[in-house]
Amino acid sequence: MDVEIALRCQGLKKRYGDVVAVDGLDLEVHVGECFGLLGPNGAGKTTTVEILEGLLEADAGDVEILGGRWGKDDRVLRQRLGVQLQETQLAEKLTVEETLGLFRSFFDRGRSVDEVLQLVQLQEKRKAWVSRLSGGQQQRLAVACALVSHPDLLFLDEPTTGLDPQSRRQLWDLVLDFKASGRTVLLTTHYMEEAQRLCDRVAIVDHGKIIALGTPAELIASLGAEHVVEFALEHGDSAPDEWLRQVPGVRDVRRERDGIFLTVGEVHRSVPALLAALKDRGLALSRLTTHHATLEDVFVALTGRHLRDG
Repeated sequence: MDVEIALRCQGLKKRYGDVVAVDGLDLEVHVGECFGLLGPNGAGKTTTVEILEGLLEADAGDVEILGGRWGKDDRVLRQRLGVQLQETQLAEKLTVEETLGLFRSFFDRGRSVDEVLQLVQLQEKRKAWVSRLSGGQQQRLAVACALVSHPDLLFLDEPTTGLDPQSRRQLWDLVLDFKASGRTVLLTTHYMEEAQRLCDRVAIVDHGKIIALGTPAELIASLGAEHVVEFALEHGDSAPDEWLRQVPGVRDVRRERDGIFLTVGEVHRSVPALLAALKDRGLALSRLTTHHATLEDVFVALTGRHLRDG
């Protein structure tokens, strides 16, 4: 079955002086999916998205959005896109209701202000000035402004930054409902749980390039194991890597400042074997934890850095 393409870019490049923000990036997003760009701050996610949104001009590369192109189909495209920027500056002396009414006036079709207020749970703040909103409420208002046109393609750049856990999960539900209606979402985030919960496919971006692409399950499976065992020793890091690799079920070993991490297939077999081996060598644990492998572990395995590192 042919897959309908909502967005495609090829060979995308953007440089700021000596800094290469986007370095030959290729991307294809299917209609009806939530696609995630995942990576640390400075990876090039926001620059990429702003080029796709028509806010920045690329130095090189080709961009196709909903069958159209910037510079040729601008008005038609703007009517079909919803955009929430990483930092949205709204007029502080307008009320929430006035702000949404203003944004709704830009579009030929869309949702009512009342409907969007309900979607983002800001009904009680409709008469409040933007300047009187909390950071999380302002973030929800920015998302509401992106939704007011009932877009075919929704761009969300770090949409849950600054939100409390309850508001974050409410926004997740909103994104899932939007996708369920057959519309498309391009989301940037550095929250692993968010990407795994919302995204059909994920591209991991580092230094302006895509270094891994697939479903969250496929990327995690690429580690070759489902669990990570993290531990530290009482008298420092004195367990050789080669010996640790011989513990049954261990697929990979990595060291960080705060401990040793083993990627394992069957945690219920590897942990007892590790404990027995440490005891035989007279090594005592100061800490031991386990967790299911995540997209964070995929990123660290690929780059040696964490998603939240700059």
